[in-house]
Amino acid sequence: MKKEKYNPTVIEPKWQKKWEVDHLYHAREDDPRPKFYFLTMLPYTSGDLHIGHWYAMAPSDAKARYTRMKGYNVMFPIGFDAFGLPAEEAAIKHGIHPYKWTMANIERMRGQLKSMGAMWDWEREAITCDPSYYKWTQWFFLKFYEHGLAYRAMAPVDWCPHCNTSLAREQVWGEDRHCERCGTPVIKKDLEQWFFRITKYAEELLDFSKIDWPERVVTMQKNWIGRSEGVRFDLGIKGSPKKIPVFTTRPDTVFGMTFAVLSPEHPLVDELTTPEHRAEVEAYQFKARRMAEIDRLSTERERDGVFIGTYAINPMNGEEVPLYIADYVLMTYGTGAIMGVPAHDERDFDFARRYGLPIPVVIAPPDWDGQPLKAAYVGEGTMVNSGRFSGLSSREGWEAIADEMEQRGIGKREVQYRLHDWLISRQRYWGAPIPIVYCADCGIVPVPEDQLPVLLPQDAEFLPTGESPLKYHKEFLHTTCPCCGRPAERETDTMDTFMCSSWYHMRYTSPGYDKGPFDPVRYKYWMPVDQYTGGIEHATMHLLYTRFFTKACRDIGIVDHDEPMLRLFNQGIILGEDNEKMSKSRGNVVNPDEYVRTMGADTTRAYLMFIGPWDAGGPWSSRGIEGVHRFLHRVWDVVVNPAKPPEGQASPEEIAALRRMTHKTIRKVTDDMEAFRFNTAIAALMEMNNYLLKAKNTLVVHSEAWSEAVRSLILMLAPITPHLAEELWERIGGPYSVHTQPWPQWDEAAAAEEMVTLVVQVNGKVRDRLSVPAGLSEEKARELAFGSAKVQRYISDRDIVKTIYVPDALINIVVK
Repeated sequence: MKKEKYNPTVIEPKWQKKWEVDHLYHAREDDPRPKFYFLTMLPYTSGDLHIGHWYAMAPSDAKARYTRMKGYNVMFPIGFDAFGLPAEEAAIKHGIHPYKWTMANIERMRGQLKSMGAMWDWEREAITCDPSYYKWTQWFFLKFYEHGLAYRAMAPVDWCPHCNTSLAREQVWGEDRHCERCGTPVIKKDLEQWFFRITKYAEELLDFSKIDWPERVVTMQKNWIGRSEGVRFDLGIKGSPKKIPVFTTRPDTVFGMTFAVLSPEHPLVDELTTPEHRAEVEAYQFKARRMAEIDRLSTERERDGVFIGTYAINPMNGEEVPLYIADYVLMTYGTGAIMGVPAHDERDFDFARRYGLPIPVVIAPPDWDGQPLKAAYVGEGTMVNSGRFSGLSSREGWEAIADEMEQRGIGKREVQYRLHDWLISRQRYWGAPIPIVYCADCGIVPVPEDQLPVLLPQDAEFLPTGESPLKYHKEFLHTTCPCCGRPAERETDTMDTFMCSSWYHMRYTSPGYDKGPFDPVRYKYWMPVDQYTGGIEHATMHLLYTRFFTKACRDIGIVDHDEPMLRLFNQGIILGEDNEKMSKSRGNVVNPDEYVRTMGADTTRAYLMFIGPWDAGGPWSSRGIEGVHRFLHRVWDVVVNPAKPPEGQASPEEIAALRRMTHKTIRKVTDDMEAFRFNTAIAALMEMNNYLLKAKNTLVVHSEAWSEAVRSLILMLAPITPHLAEELWERIGGPYSVHTQPWPQWDEAAAAEEMVTLVVQVNGKVRDRLSVPAGLSEEKARELAFGSAKVQRYISDRDIVKTIYVPDALINIVVK
């Protein structure tokens, strides 16, 4: 009989269509099984899925499918993150409206996503640029505003003076920071913008006790929040009644202050700068304001600054110290001013050496010889040159000086955070409009809830400069005040797209609901998310914002839980065949559609999971995927193509061996699927399939053990290669669908290795008997034999001539 060939191009569309018609993956709230909300980060509407999308999503789908087979009512929804700058750029470049561009991309991506064969619940799809979605994004803003969590303040933006518009980070190019459109040097400009008060939750955001997230993410968020315990105190100013508040985590070093530094943006700089230093100070301010914060804080560059001509006064000893501005001090952290203690801070040390400032030691290192330090000493030690505090340990001195400052009313203990409030304003068109009206008489007025959504105008004209067309759209801009009915203007800023992605998981619970952002009953059933997957690059943005968002909603009374996602797993990055990050410029981007057309989605899925540990990532290999494709052909051969076994019955030992392979594989694959170790799970399935290929033409094929093995193989493949498994399950007469079947269970006794007695001889005489697994390798047998205490007495002082190994029987060690 001619062999039937595996043809994924026929099988995969067949089953995708049936699953869709049958609503196989639609999760229902009336299911008696325990709920499990499984979620992978929603894709941005870039237009085409690349292999990186597949790498993030296919393994996530496999784990969701596995969880369903383990007895859970799994919801696995999908949607699109659809607002953002790229759509606006496309509107300017191609003359197409962002909505049209975005929806066309969604249509294309939807088809590509469906080709993956994932178990997404498409009936729960949410698109963040749809008015039915961003109506509720605006509603959340109003609730935050109502409860004091949204406010307006001045904040700097990157600004192109030629285009007369603010620029996103990716629109500022080169080390000289110029506008990507016109090449004009970018400056910083202060604009009134909207913020969310995330700092109110800084302390609570440091508590990870209720979630199981990777340690790396936890560390990144803790560092980003940057909790510091210290003392805030005031520096006097020579000749002025003004005070400069500074914050330090090392009050024990205050006697070592030899200068003080203000941020170039500090509000007192202009007032305190003397006339003879003004020109130099203003030039430095201009230079600093053009720099990105990350560059200003870089440890790679040399610290510099400018003396402003004024002296500050150390309140602990009355000494005058010169006052500088320097770009490494930011207004967004601390008070925007620092004390300079060069002997005990590395950047202060470099700064002092550059400008010839004194570097007195006030914390003596162990065994200090009294000589000047060659580098800053930042550790603990004994206080010296510190007045009556000299002789105290630095820890004792920390507390004593903090006490002194509080008693004298010049300072107080304080906890500060590096985290600053979330700036949500974007001077863009393609985002959710901020639902605020400005009235000359009533001031800032929120749009009434019954007037939501504030819609983006469809006839907006996009200027080549990139300015937001909302500023010039008369019908959008001009409105009436909801309070007094007089003429008013709308806010023309739109919201940061991270606002949309902070609550999308909530909307998935009931996307068609129109009486609120979600149906409270269905929300209570599904939330919080049980398992979230996505890239670690989102650790300090999306993953932090969504935690804040949930806690804020809890305090407002919208939700009743503390965290949005209970468990998190971060996948790695798939690289090009050149082992470099994929990019169009390198020409190493892999298009998954080509492989789906030629080898099938199941091959592509399985290969991505087989590359290596999912959290580590790895390089794509066109030869590697061919090996996985051959493996699926061999699986097909085992199940579909008829065997040619001899007549008769298999021995109990042969059947036990087959069952051992089946059950130890179930045990191994189960453990690996639980831990997201897809690569080793697939390796175990390959080993089992090779065993079955050899066993197929033996007598075991007539046994129930063979049927059990085939059923188990198909069931274990179901999460990884869903189309192939469904087809094979149908071929063996299994009830539809394989994806509604329970995960196979292993029998520990059946999985146990067969044990044999290994006789150990020395020069032909029996010296020990060892119980070992059947099929033990010679190398392992030698290791066990030589490790026997009984054998060691006869070989320890002799030369080993050779060993003779008879598998599963004996090992003879010949010595002289």
